Amino acid sequence: MASAYGEVYAEWRADPEKFWMDQAAAIDWFTKPEAAFDPSMGAYGSWFTGGITNTCHNCLDRHVSAGRGEQAAIIYDSPITGAKRTISYAEMLADVEAFAGALSDKGVAKGDRVVIYMPMVPEALVAMLACARLGAIHSVVFGGFAASELATRIEDSQAKLVVSASCGIEPGRIVAYKPLLDEAIELSAHKPEATVIVQRDEHRCELIKGRDHDYHALMQANAGRKVACTPVAATDPLYILYTSGTTGQPKGVVRDNGGHMAALHWSMNAIYGVKPGEVFWAASDIGWVVGHSYIVYAPLLHGNTTIVFEGKPVGTPDAGTFWRVIAEHDVAVLFTAPTAFRAIRKEDPQGSLIKDYDLSGFRALFLAGERADPDTIQWAERLLGVPVIDHWWQTETGWTIAGNPMGLGLLPIKHGSPAVPMPGYDVQVIDDAGHPVDAGTLGNIVVKLPLPPGCLPTLWNAEARFQDAYLAEFPGYYKTADAGYIDEDGYLFIMARTDDIINVAGHRLSTGGMEEAVSGHPDVAECAVIGIADTMKGQIPAGFIVINSGVERSEEDVEKEVVKLVREKIGPVAAFKTVMAVKRLPKTRSGKILRATMQKIADGEGWKMPATIDDPAILDEITETLSQRGIKKPDA
Repeated sequence: MASAYGEVYAEWRADPEKFWMDQAAAIDWFTKPEAAFDPSMGAYGSWFTGGITNTCHNCLDRHVSAGRGEQAAIIYDSPITGAKRTISYAEMLADVEAFAGALSDKGVAKGDRVVIYMPMVPEALVAMLACARLGAIHSVVFGGFAASELATRIEDSQAKLVVSASCGIEPGRIVAYKPLLDEAIELSAHKPEATVIVQRDEHRCELIKGRDHDYHALMQANAGRKVACTPVAATDPLYILYTSGTTGQPKGVVRDNGGHMAALHWSMNAIYGVKPGEVFWAASDIGWVVGHSYIVYAPLLHGNTTIVFEGKPVGTPDAGTFWRVIAEHDVAVLFTAPTAFRAIRKEDPQGSLIKDYDLSGFRALFLAGERADPDTIQWAERLLGVPVIDHWWQTETGWTIAGNPMGLGLLPIKHGSPAVPMPGYDVQVIDDAGHPVDAGTLGNIVVKLPLPPGCLPTLWNAEARFQDAYLAEFPGYYKTADAGYIDEDGYLFIMARTDDIINVAGHRLSTGGMEEAVSGHPDVAECAVIGIADTMKGQIPAGFIVINSGVERSEEDVEKEVVKLVREKIGPVAAFKTVMAVKRLPKTRSGKILRATMQKIADGEGWKMPATIDDPAILDEITETLSQRGIKKPDA
């Protein structure tokens, strides 16, 4: 079918307020908003002022009232423990009311903050929705985060209560959460009044009398209890999600209730092309924005079935686990990070495990979280036989800035591009002085203000930092801190974070463009390119490659071929001569490669262990590889 994208985007352009008021009509309001947009509120105005609503009501109560109570709300699938469970909308509502009652008894009320430090289990979603029901503000911290990082978030949010679990379970190991939580509370200048702990059979923990409460005991005591939804303003915060800041101090991204619901509800059909009742799977974690938006809120707002997956793309038990989940639970659309598919491809380069599963009901794969290299996209297209759609957004925006809207009819796919801006986003590319650049010219990607519904209105208790981080450098625009270009057809290409643009002998070059060339080598599973200091040229690029399983040729041969490939595709100007094969790349838990940290190690600068790192030992391996090649500078 032809795409209706142009018509819909033009409709938004012509009358943004009418467009968003129409989307808000899909949400239940206790009091309807007076207007779509109020330019007088906040840094760049606010959405749906005067509207009174509740996010939990829209995720659960209204579906049960509409007769969808017996439909599965959540399918829990844990290949790590072997547990599987389906929870209907009606059952979920009963659980959320019971837990909201328990929280209320502990003094949690509208506006209070609750930190949720949990593994990927249904109880985590119950806790999030119970907070929303009470009008309390939740702040989810990735389960297993270091105690010092958890303490920072408890202190910054002034959390009244913490919900946690006795442990998280990783392939081959159990991570005890309770000692980390106890240490975090010890470190934090602010002390929560209470904690609630989900005891897991795999590793139970001691509870401190008076402070710690057993989740299951509270649920039993409150079974059958009715707790009404607390009315909140559209502009009231729903949650705080901390994201790493460049200063090392985390930034608390705030999300409101009304705009968030309108945008996410619209996105489920328009962007992802799913209908209510279908199964949607975001293979992420609730500790990240993808988990907030597309494991919890958007699917439940839209009446879909969402999957809570406690596993990994490989190793639980093999590189076919994604195909099993899709086949077993009749998943229509999967959304995950490119790094997950690179991991699957490394373990099963021929995709031979796919044939073991019936994927006939599977319609599309969406990728986001980092740049999706064309090679990985084409590999997935070839093996899955469905559209593979890259799209681009940020923790701060909460939903797609640029994508290819499946529900409006797909536009032609250009590999390496997340396609076109979504309604609400006027995306532009400007130079460092703030002037527009020509089509195809690399520059700073910005969004003309105001931002659409669902984007951050501010940072938690840090308005000056919010202005400085996002609005000050380019007045009238939101700074994405990404670099790229828009081509003559209006397609956006994200090439790197602005701090990943390297300057080689006066030439501004994108590490993303080089990575695209490197990943084109058939033996390369994944790669990273960083700029390292050079006395002659300012910076020179260095590439790190992970070679596919089963490749029998020498690492040296592959490295030489990769150098040749980059010089052919980008030219001698790139000065690309250094490639190192490594077993693994250092990544965050959400799959982003830690290029900035690698660069600091290579340049001998002081660096701090990133709080979000998946496996700290990998940085030792990178340091050793750099030393062996004579690249690592003396420690600063």
